[in-house]
Amino acid sequence: MINMGHPQSWVDASGQDRPEAGRQRQNYAELCVTTNFTFLTGASHPEELVMRAAELGLSALAITDRNSVAGVVRAWSALKQLKQDRQNNLQIRSHQRVDPSSRQKVEAHSALEPSPLAGLPKLIVGCRLLLQDSALDWIALPQDRAAYQRLTRLLTLGKRRAEKGQCLLYTQDVIAHCKGMILIALPQGGLQEAIAEIQLCAGHFPGRVFLGAAPRYDGSDQAYLAACAQAAQRASAPMVAVGDVLMHRAGRRQLADVLTCMREHITIDQIGTRALPNGERRLKSGADMARVFYNHPAALRRTVEIADKCSFDLGELSYEYPHEESGDETPQERLERLAQEGLKRRYPDGPPDRAKALMKKELAVVKELNFPAYFLTVHDIVKFARSKGILCQGRGSAANSILCYLLGITDVNPDMIAMVFERFVSKHRGEPPDIDVDFEHERREEVIQWIYQKYGRHRAGLCATVIHFRTRAAIREVGKVMGLSQDVTAGLSGQIWGMGSGNVDPARIQELGLDASDRRLMQTIRLIGEIIGFPRHLSQHVGGFVITQGRLDEIAPIENAAMADRTVICWDKGDIDALRILKVDVLGLGMLSCIRKSFALLEQHQGMTHSIASIPQGDEATYDMLCRADAVGVFQVESRAQMNFLPRMRPREFYDLVIEVAIVRPGPIQGDMVNPYIRRRNGLEKSEPFGPALEKVTKRTLGVPLFQEQALQIAVVGAGFSAEEADHLRRSLATFRRMGTIGTYRDKFVAGMLANGYSQEVAERCFGQIEGFADYGFPESHAAAFAMLAYVSAWLKCHHPAIFACALLNSQPMGFYAPAQIVRDVREHGVETRPVCVNHSEWDNRLERRPDGALALRLGFRQIKGFKEEDAGWIVAARGNGYQDPDALWLRAGIRPHVLTRLAEADAFSDMGLTRRDALWRVKAIQSPEPLPLFNDPIDGEIINEAKVSLPSMQLGEEVVEDYISTRLTLRAHPMELLRPSLPGLVTHAALPEIALGRYSVCGLVITRQRPGTASGVIFLTLEDETGVSNVVVWPKIYERFRRIVMGARLLRVTGYLQREGIVVHLIAQDIQDCSHRLAELGHPQPEALTSEGPRADDTPKGARYPSRARHPRDQAKRLFPSRDFH
Repeated sequence: MINMGHPQSWVDASGQDRPEAGRQRQNYAELCVTTNFTFLTGASHPEELVMRAAELGLSALAITDRNSVAGVVRAWSALKQLKQDRQNNLQIRSHQRVDPSSRQKVEAHSALEPSPLAGLPKLIVGCRLLLQDSALDWIALPQDRAAYQRLTRLLTLGKRRAEKGQCLLYTQDVIAHCKGMILIALPQGGLQEAIAEIQLCAGHFPGRVFLGAAPRYDGSDQAYLAACAQAAQRASAPMVAVGDVLMHRAGRRQLADVLTCMREHITIDQIGTRALPNGERRLKSGADMARVFYNHPAALRRTVEIADKCSFDLGELSYEYPHEESGDETPQERLERLAQEGLKRRYPDGPPDRAKALMKKELAVVKELNFPAYFLTVHDIVKFARSKGILCQGRGSAANSILCYLLGITDVNPDMIAMVFERFVSKHRGEPPDIDVDFEHERREEVIQWIYQKYGRHRAGLCATVIHFRTRAAIREVGKVMGLSQDVTAGLSGQIWGMGSGNVDPARIQELGLDASDRRLMQTIRLIGEIIGFPRHLSQHVGGFVITQGRLDEIAPIENAAMADRTVICWDKGDIDALRILKVDVLGLGMLSCIRKSFALLEQHQGMTHSIASIPQGDEATYDMLCRADAVGVFQVESRAQMNFLPRMRPREFYDLVIEVAIVRPGPIQGDMVNPYIRRRNGLEKSEPFGPALEKVTKRTLGVPLFQEQALQIAVVGAGFSAEEADHLRRSLATFRRMGTIGTYRDKFVAGMLANGYSQEVAERCFGQIEGFADYGFPESHAAAFAMLAYVSAWLKCHHPAIFACALLNSQPMGFYAPAQIVRDVREHGVETRPVCVNHSEWDNRLERRPDGALALRLGFRQIKGFKEEDAGWIVAARGNGYQDPDALWLRAGIRPHVLTRLAEADAFSDMGLTRRDALWRVKAIQSPEPLPLFNDPIDGEIINEAKVSLPSMQLGEEVVEDYISTRLTLRAHPMELLRPSLPGLVTHAALPEIALGRYSVCGLVITRQRPGTASGVIFLTLEDETGVSNVVVWPKIYERFRRIVMGARLLRVTGYLQREGIVVHLIAQDIQDCSHRLAELGHPQPEALTSEGPRADDTPKGARYPSRARHPRDQAKRLFPSRDFH
């Protein structure tokens, strides 16, 4: 036998591979693994690394991200899933996307391909500590839970003393906190310089300090490992083998280099020696590592010995919800007392037997599962909000609980819906309840700070949200690294509208005039596909609070958020759920702000006091308005799809609104439930309840299951599922599309229905309907909570349109429509709308009483683009009896000249008899930031009398453009009114409901573009002209022909066939033209205006007010007339 000398060439004398030493299984634990949660460094997901470790048969795997434990829960969850079912496809959670309304997973990449697993590794929770005063990195591996708690407190210390995303740690911090941990030193410089520091730590932690030896793979490995062995002997720290892993397979090497470039802010051509020399920093098997460490077998054995010493598992994190003792009451006793008080308050004439029975049942379940403190915490938060006049309402599953109703967490009466408490709290669910509370989005911060104050920052923190690379960001960032020009990256990014997190279609590349055979370009496209779904950085959850009885920083590290006075933990909602840690969602909802402001305006102008609960139910005028689809601004029913459905649904009672909110969703649409329901509601077909038992389940929805609760009840009543099995089915609804798991219940469901006397056809139809909820199972309780706000907002719009519009504008940004559409709608309802005025406006939009007693809407300074609330405050405070000219405003309010310019551009001086151009001329003469003493007093000071200048009048088109530039809306004329004479052959939008069916052409500004996931690629456009709006349907084939126009144009001319169903009108597009360039004509209606600027006061070069005007007219149109596109 001959060793040829090369560490990876083991052959016998005949030249054949030697099977024994190189190929036999070698026990090895990889103790240094960096995932992509070391942002812009690691090149593999935690799930990929766990799967690869199992394939390679590693004994253990330590996840050691840099100053972070953000990725360990995903690795732990992946390993747990593999233990439960080795054949199951492992899903990468970063590839999943969640619908913001239902919080259901709606999109995912394909799962990891299953492959033979040699064995499941042990997972070690660890961290790579980077110190400010050391050339060593330290791998810290907690041996038990106490050591893990010290590690998380150490990380909290470093993160709280630094800005968001940073961690400042020093050697003394390590010495003070790392008791009970295995510490592996990774020298980043010379070995000799590291010996003294290793000895220092070894003296504090005898027997627990090691020297990590990572191969360099540059031809000097054996010499370097020998040097490491000598250094380890001198430092009294045994040598241990580490791979210093960055990726699960070598194929990620190029992506790792791209991430390095992003981190260093360089292009790939500048990477130089910072590039990985090869793909060796991948996860390797024990046999591969043995080839490298053939002279140091003890270093390999020691990896397994260290792994055996690390016994901590994330499952040990016991979580105790906080409870504040109140006198002699236990949490359960206090909850029972508050429930009894709520019973008297909610039912002043005496509670019905059903309510008392439900309360007793729920209290018993809550006591059994030990959840009373959770309900009390939410109750206390809601109680604080209401004490401060902050509007709030529980939503989601909470409406399934009469306890939440009695505690005032939700206003949804249990009599309004069919309650399923097991959907909310059940011992079979295996997870804590989920109470979401919506607060006014403008005042939610008060609630958040109260929580911090009450529980302390060491016990309360927000969950994180992992920000991932999505398609646009991936194209932009990777394109920049690969040296693509901004034109190319902008073109690629602009052509993927409506796509998910998938690869860019090569056909689009040719459309942009790019060469699909360009290797660098195609390599960039491939890398874009790889990086999509990678975590980019951590942000804060919208409101998910984790509150603990003990120290939160002993469960997870706490760090500073970007926002002042906010602290977050490093785990997201999925991580928290996986570890079964309770959280309270303190969410912001713009409509609650709007409703609260409406109530305040009602009290101020009409003397009426209202709350959500006091709004009269069953108002006919309100339902008549909804039946006409007059719903701009109304919560949840203002979308294009909802407004088309309202005339078909014709809601007449509250439960109709519950159905309306829930039915135009992917679940019912994909389950083919919408049309059967409408036909039965309109008496066109009879209900088919499939027998008396199932008839009771779906009686209120005419035999059609529309809610997730009904799907569960069908399984229990029809198929004989137990409560636990029904809950597993509920889980499968959310994961079916990405995992295929719902199929495992099909046979049992069908067999159960057959056993209960139902036919095969009925069983298959019922299961097919349940499958429709796979993408989006909307719970009835959630729909009820939203329907309550939908009704209140509709009532306000119906009876007090000026008040509702004013509140809606003051709550922006929110909702489906921009301020321009809100103002257009309120004017169509007969409300006078007045422009921004320095002598009458305030920061907020306000209402003014007209001589006839009606209310007029006065636009506020907030509508001026770029205007600050502070400047508005100075204007209002110094106004007195009004300003007679711009100079008086400048002198009395002390605002800066550029603020005066913004006011002039917004035509806010028209009340003084000044046109926009005259006002601009006046304010341009004011150059000093502050009034000069010599000219401060017009009576005693010197007055400069300038010659009167006659400026040319602005054309109406110019005025309209200037209105859009400064306030994003106009009260003068719609752009289409001015362009229509030059665009022959058009019909107005208002004429479409009346004219005969046929082929017509319309033209208008694009308000919204939608491409719903359930619409099979159909694009829905909403166009606006001076007479109203029209709805355009673009079928996929037409969309492919006119893709760039549909995606980017601001003014469209659409020719197509008219369709009508009742009052619902559509134009089915056949031909689409981009007329955005015609909008440039508005600013220069006279040809000479394009070449001349008119009289000039001096020869000083004049800078462009809006540099964007040098752009192409199409690009200018995008700036002036933006649409609300839902990508």
